[in-house]
Amino acid sequence: MLEKRSIALTDIRVPAKRARTLDAAKVQQIAEDMIDNGQTTPIRVRSEGAGFILVEGLHRLEALRALGESSVTAYLVHARLH
Repeated sequence: MLEKRSIALTDIRVPAKRARTLDAAKVQQIAEDMIDNGQTTPIRVRSEGAGFILVEGLHRLEALRALGESSVTAYLVHARLH
């Protein structure tokens, strides 16, 4: 089950492989939408030590950073052992 919470942007680490997929035009478009509508879809993170690792929502995360926000609404994903 997903746990919804507010997380400080500084507590979220973006894996290098995921960061390479960043599209600045898409970030700008999402940021403009967030000005009008706010964050409508939470990002997904998983816990790692005292912080979190981004699982899904890179462009939403970067749009919030561009807007000067300090926190993000996120779903905390719990990893399952197979």
